[in-house]
Amino acid sequence: MSDGITLISEEDDVDISSKIQKYYIKKNAKPAWYLGTGFVLFWTLLFFAVVLPFFYRMPTSLTIEDDHKGEFIGDRAYNTLNNLVNIGPRTVGSSANEVDAVLFLINELSPMIKVLLHYYFTMEVDIQRASGALRYTHMLNMYHGVRNIIVKLTPKSSTSESYLLVNSHYDTVATSPGAGDDGFMVATMLEVLRVMATTPQSFEHPVVFLFNGAEETAFQASHGFITQHKWAPNCKAVVNLDAAGSGGRDILFQSGPSNPWLVEYYKKHAKHPFATSLGEEIFQSGVIPSDTDFTAFVEHGKIPGLDIAQIINGYIYHTKYDRIDVIPRSSIQSTGDNVLSLVRGLANATELHNPQAYEEGHAVFFDFLGLFLISYSEDTGIILNNCVAVVGLVLVFVSLWRMSSISSLSLTQVLQRVLIQLILQIIALALGLALPLLIAYVFDSFGLSLTYFSSLSLLIGLYVCPALIGLSLPITIYYQWKKDLPCPYGLQLALHIWAILLSMLAIALTAYGLRSAYVFTILNGFYAVSLALNLLTTLHDRDYNWTGLVMACQVIPFLYCTYRTYLLLVVVIPMSGRLGSAINPDLAIAGVTALGTIFGWGFLIPLINIFRRPYLIVLSILTVTVITVILASSTDIGFPYRPRASSERVSFQHVRRVFYEYDGSIAKDESGYLISFQDRREAEPMKIRSIANARSIRSDCEKHMMCGVPLYDERWVDNRLGSVWLPREQPIQLPAKANLTLLSKQILESNTTARFEFKLEGPDHMSLFIQTYEDDFATLSNWSFDRTYLENPPAYPLSYHIYFTYGTDRSPLNFSLDISKPNGDFEVPLFQLGISGHYVETKRDALTEQFAASFPSYAALVDWPSSYDRYIF
Repeated sequence: MSDGITLISEEDDVDISSKIQKYYIKKNAKPAWYLGTGFVLFWTLLFFAVVLPFFYRMPTSLTIEDDHKGEFIGDRAYNTLNNLVNIGPRTVGSSANEVDAVLFLINELSPMIKVLLHYYFTMEVDIQRASGALRYTHMLNMYHGVRNIIVKLTPKSSTSESYLLVNSHYDTVATSPGAGDDGFMVATMLEVLRVMATTPQSFEHPVVFLFNGAEETAFQASHGFITQHKWAPNCKAVVNLDAAGSGGRDILFQSGPSNPWLVEYYKKHAKHPFATSLGEEIFQSGVIPSDTDFTAFVEHGKIPGLDIAQIINGYIYHTKYDRIDVIPRSSIQSTGDNVLSLVRGLANATELHNPQAYEEGHAVFFDFLGLFLISYSEDTGIILNNCVAVVGLVLVFVSLWRMSSISSLSLTQVLQRVLIQLILQIIALALGLALPLLIAYVFDSFGLSLTYFSSLSLLIGLYVCPALIGLSLPITIYYQWKKDLPCPYGLQLALHIWAILLSMLAIALTAYGLRSAYVFTILNGFYAVSLALNLLTTLHDRDYNWTGLVMACQVIPFLYCTYRTYLLLVVVIPMSGRLGSAINPDLAIAGVTALGTIFGWGFLIPLINIFRRPYLIVLSILTVTVITVILASSTDIGFPYRPRASSERVSFQHVRRVFYEYDGSIAKDESGYLISFQDRREAEPMKIRSIANARSIRSDCEKHMMCGVPLYDERWVDNRLGSVWLPREQPIQLPAKANLTLLSKQILESNTTARFEFKLEGPDHMSLFIQTYEDDFATLSNWSFDRTYLENPPAYPLSYHIYFTYGTDRSPLNFSLDISKPNGDFEVPLFQLGISGHYVETKRDALTEQFAASFPSYAALVDWPSSYDRYIF
């Protein structure tokens, strides 16, 4: 003892941190573990009680009796849609599309002209027949005589030369009635036009309503309009309406480019906002196997716009089940309310006079539970993301300083524990993502992919719970083992580390140019608010009192993350049934689910450590996973397909293929079925004898140009290696034949080039495949088609692919090919020419009908006869 001060030797030193731990919280003060299970269950129920009802919320459809307020009448639009669907499938070139659908539209427009408010408006109707060509993916897409029905509604008081374009398409794919894609939007447009033409509410700019008749053939009609029609140069912005499903709310999933004012008009006028720039970035990345007319307008017309689509119930998209009975009237009312109000708003937009003057980069936009829309410019987003990230980091540092001053640990010692927590959090993130992916991989390895396809609730046990286990396990184990810092502070450190990681992600992704970094800003911002309040009120230092504000401030981020994750899953899961067999969709679905779980629960799942025995909570979550795995792998709950509701997609062609040699002799003449299973499981679930003898066409792809089969379009080309060939003894009897005639062969003046001139006649859908014998130094140097495609050929092993569609004009296709060869020897084989003809409206013969009947009830079949002739010149 010296001067009243007692010196404690190093041997007598006590664990100060342990004493502080006991001072702040007694073991018995922690709630029981089962309340922790209730804590997890509460947030799960919050999703079901709030997110799902708001996700599917729609207005009541207005009836004809309500037709006196200038509003969209859902019942009338529904009846219009029913009449259109009754026409049946409307493929390009068919009588249903080129005659019946056109007459339907004219009959709908005629009464509108009679009731038009002539003192306010003029209405012009034009029928366009367009021909042209555009490159699409790896093929040259040519069309001849496709139809557009175009209506221009002009206020008599308007002097504007700037038009607003509104577009949808009335054609369909084979076998589909097209109630959702895109009859829904056609009926919506007709009702919007009727309301605007009969309501004494003027507007500044004329509105052009384009009903295009060839979208399913890769945007031919929209390309024909925007590049050829007399009104096209005046169209300064577009509202494109399409579908990848049907029966829910319409979503704004693309905007611009570089015109954020368009989103501001959507924000102001859409009555039921449903939009996200996250979806825009995902869609434009190319991972979604779909596209819309919006691409044609933006790329070939150089006009900005908004792309809006139906996306719920994508299981019926492009199937025979796309019928009106799956569409509630409230759905068309919701879309109609949005489109009518939006078109009226844009028709009065000052920016429409010169959109180029308002190009300010992209927009960041997202709705919250459909209640309201938040939008701002990309530049504002950059500032906001970085500022919130920096503020969050500063608040975390202040918190660490407080911890060091209260706990008698130095700031250096606290930072050492931060480093440990950082390693733990990285491990937790890796486990949270890896465990769901591992389950997805194992299921696929055992042939059990797509178990969630019809039962989305299985995602909770298969992917959500493993993500929660991975996210919580490292931290839980650490806190049960290491107690060198008061547990309340230790838990705060775990949350702080998550905030640091989110801040770094937000800064990095913003610098990379991803607007979807706004998601991290939402998560960071609300945690920063709770941390600031805890610091200001000193709750930060009072046991677990700080957790109340953290949980309260996490309600909105949790709802938003789960809402947006659910949207992605609702869109992507049906698409996983048409990605082909080469891709394991379970990995993508597991990844999306895991990331949504990690972001939604990142600030919540560590809080299970405020309860006693938190490892029992983890075991409870594990139990859910084990039960789900058993149900998904060994019961019908995990079988992917249901008749009508969630079908397995199968496309097949009844093919007659003939291979002609250089001397004109026939090397092969055979018939069979070319079958394309469009999902991962292929034929395995069906177990039907009729396809037992089918073989892969991979070997044909190695020997023959484009596998020696009539690959219909870019999807068939992409999935060619997953296709199979089933021989058929009885020859396929085609209704006609695609005839190729060599008109002339002449040697040009250079004596190193030969010009071949051909005439092609055939059905409304045909393809040409061209490939030279390069081993003999023959090259395709020129042709009568688009030269830019010639100069930028598809990547090996693909050949040149000319996809050709007839609308109303069946004139023969005349074309020429110039083959160059240095030695001038043109009396040997120079190139192969493959001709495929598709008879998509032709009915099956008796044998094919019997073959189709052998498929199970859950199979959605799309089939037609086709021919393939291979020539050598």
